This record gives sequence, C-alpha cells and structure tokens, in this order.
Amino acid sequence: MSAVSYGVSDFVGGVACRRVAALRVMLVTYPIATVLLGVLAAAAGGPVRPGALVWGSLYGVSQAVGVYWFYAAVSAGPISVVSPLAAVLNAAVPVAVGVALGERPGKTASMGVLLAMLAVILVSRESPADENIRTHRFTSKVAWLTVGSGVAFGLDFVLLYQAPAACRLWPLFFARAAATVLVFAVAGMSNNFQLPSRSPLRLAVAAALLDTLANITMLLAIQKWMLSLASILISLYPATTVVLAVIVLRERLTRWQAVGMILAGASVSMIAAS
Repeated sequence: MSAVSYGVSDFVGGVACRRVAALRVMLVTYPIATVLLGVLAAAAGGPVRPGALVWGSLYGVSQAVGVYWFYAAVSAGPISVVSPLAAVLNAAVPVAVGVALGERPGKTASMGVLLAMLAVILVSRESPADENIRTHRFTSKVAWLTVGSGVAFGLDFVLLYQAPAACRLWPLFFARAAATVLVFAVAGMSNNFQLPSRSPLRLAVAAALLDTLANITMLLAIQKWMLSLASILISLYPATTVVLAVIVLRERLTRWQAVGMILAGASVSMIAAS
C-alpha cells in the first residue's frame, strides 16, 4: 500500500514540477500535509513524547533535503543514471542498518530483497534514446547530489523506525512541521517564496493528500515489520510511477522496465511469504 501511495504521489508531484519549480510545489504540499497529519494525529491519540519530536523532526529534515537534492540532480544530469542509483541507495541503507541491528530475514526473504534491488534498478531505467541523456551529463556534482539524495531517502526509514510506536502518528506530524520550516527558510533565503497557480497548484494539493497517505502507510509498515523488509517493499514505488506514466502520459515502457515490473512482483511475493 505504501509503495503504491508513494508512486502515485511522486507521479502527481512530478507532473506539477514539470510546469513549475519544485520548491514552489513543496511550499504547497508540505504545509497542507502538516495540517492534515496534525488533525489525524490528534484524532488517533497517543502520547507526545520527546522521541516522537526528535526522530520525527530528523526524518522530516532528511526527507526534505533528499527531495531537494534529487530534483537538483535530475534537472542537471541524466535521469536514467540518477534515478536507479538513488533508488538502490534508498533501498540499501535501511537494509544494511536493519541487519546491523540484528534483523535476520529468512532465505526466501533475502533472495526477495536482492531481486527487489534489481527490480528497482530496471524499473527506474529510461530509454537510451531519451533526449535527457543526450543533453545532460553525469558530472561529479550530479554524482554527489545523487548519492546524497539516495542516502537521505534511505535514512528516512531508519529515523522513522526509531520513533516510539506508542506515539502513533505524532512523529509524522513533527516530521512535516520540521520539513515545512526548512522549505520556507530555503524559499525565503533564495527569494523564491512564490506559490504555483492553476493546474500546478491543484496537482500540488493532490500530491499533499497522497503524500499524507503514503507517510501513514509507511509508518505502519515499518512498525509492524522488519525494517529491512518493509523498506525494500516501499522502495518498489517506481513501478507504480512507471505504470501511471504509461497510462496517463502515454510514455513508452522499455523492455528493461517491463522485466523490472515482473521481478518486482516476484520479489514482493517472496518477501511477503516470509
């Protein structure tokens, strides 16, 4: 559920960012998500503990930084290189941390993890004929932005995993509140404090709603399952984004992406069977 939610959210947000700067989209999505999560957290109850504030805020900052770096990387470098590299790091970091913390998935689940990593790479690939590859180069700056965004995304799972489960949705509220403060500060310092209008604004609002759903389902997944396994399944969200791009934008599905989709389905079955 979380992978699907993130995939849809990224697709809607990505369409909005094609029409207006990413920071302007974030100026809409983050405050709305903060309000929604605040209302839902109050309704769900649970104590407000320091752990929820600290780990939630760190998660929010990490996610905001990761999104900003990722958009900076794909705007300057080839998406076919940036996207799979960031996705692999996104999946690998929490798996490594989970194993370091003592998690020991079974053989079937471990094979599913490896298969899922391969699926993430394939699903994220784009056609070599894409104009983006010919006009954008994978420079050292793009490489550092890509690695930084992938590690930041991977740390999202790890940081949120540390938040007390008894606090329920409060870590998510503090996460979005901290991220909103950061986005507003960056917009103010860069003199880019301008909201999108019309269609991009509507897409940004929709992305905020989807982002809220995605964060809630992600929190429930990592609280009820192993960090290493839950994070891998969530990292398969590019499969949903690709399907939507094919259906809505009529983009072509490459042969490797099709193989990745099949492997993704197989990996989910192997991990879920553990």
